[in-house]
Amino acid sequence: MNKNQNTLNDTYCVIMAGGVGSRFWPLSRTSTPKQFLDILGTGKSLLRQTFERFLPLCRVENFYVVTSVEYSEIVLEQLPELKSCQVLSEPFRKNTAPCIAFTNVYIRNKNRNANVIVTPADHLITNEVEFVKNVSTGISFVQNNDALLTLGIKPNRPETGYGYIQLAVDAVNEENDKNWNNTIKKVKTFTEKPSIDIAKVFFESGDFYWNSGIFMWSVKSIDSAFEKILPDIFFLFKNIETKIGTEEEQDAILKAYTECDAISIDYGIMERASNVYVQTVNFGWSDLGTWSSLHECSPKDSKENAIISGKTLLYDTSNCIINVNPNKIAVIQGLDDYIIVDSNDALLIFPKSKEQSIKQITSDIKTEFGDDV
Repeated sequence: MNKNQNTLNDTYCVIMAGGVGSRFWPLSRTSTPKQFLDILGTGKSLLRQTFERFLPLCRVENFYVVTSVEYSEIVLEQLPELKSCQVLSEPFRKNTAPCIAFTNVYIRNKNRNANVIVTPADHLITNEVEFVKNVSTGISFVQNNDALLTLGIKPNRPETGYGYIQLAVDAVNEENDKNWNNTIKKVKTFTEKPSIDIAKVFFESGDFYWNSGIFMWSVKSIDSAFEKILPDIFFLFKNIETKIGTEEEQDAILKAYTECDAISIDYGIMERASNVYVQTVNFGWSDLGTWSSLHECSPKDSKENAIISGKTLLYDTSNCIINVNPNKIAVIQGLDDYIIVDSNDALLIFPKSKEQSIKQITSDIKTEFGDDV
């Protein structure tokens, strides 16, 4: 067996698909969050697109999807290539560090030499050829180094919703040659979701990158990081390993999730580990976290309106994102910088500048009307 075959056999992909996507209300609902929807109008859900994106890098049998227990059947419907044992169901949402510790148990049990890609289910990648090239480089790096690697995106604005990665001083000097794409650098600091004032400083300095939320590491390296930095979580989930395939497995999973803290991998490990690296990439990325992020990466008309779906007549309207029922005609006049979304049973007309409030509004709707939000 040659080296490339060994790498493919040892490469695992973990797709995190348990979020509720509340910022994409009213299309994204608790019963069917955005990762299971065709948000981009391509005919495929975001989850399906993510799975297909990684197929050139990972064997089908080496995929795991981690999701909330209520979404397991949806995952299997959308990814019929997977066996039920490849869909890991979380009894509670405890953020990404427990999610990753959970999958480590199953990957380690199957292959202790595994190299792991961890990705959200709901990102947009526009240049998938470049993406596969970049991830191949990253996998080779973590296969040969004790490293926790994240893909870093060059910022184009101050943004408070992303983590920021500062390159080490020697890496900053090297970057002046502008050949920064697909290079791997040591990380000096890893700062998760700064205030707007700090984000402006990071952006203007030029030596920070956004954390894409796509990680790579060997299972040995990430296990070592958990054991050193988050030992309580590490040992809670390690206890599941001897129960895999037995009647005690589900009880062991429930115990681990009941007792573990809710913490992100960013805060829990990446900000505190000493062996963090960033691979600087440029493959057209968006985390599709908000309607504004979808507007930014969508085709637009001469007035900067992005029409995702629907028959529309627009008058004196600009900078809007519009997603309405294709069986309806929407006539819109006099709006600038708005979100207009019609989902049959709900209508959202909301200023983009205020969209961070949508998550709170969905909570208010649930309290007021008791609807599926």
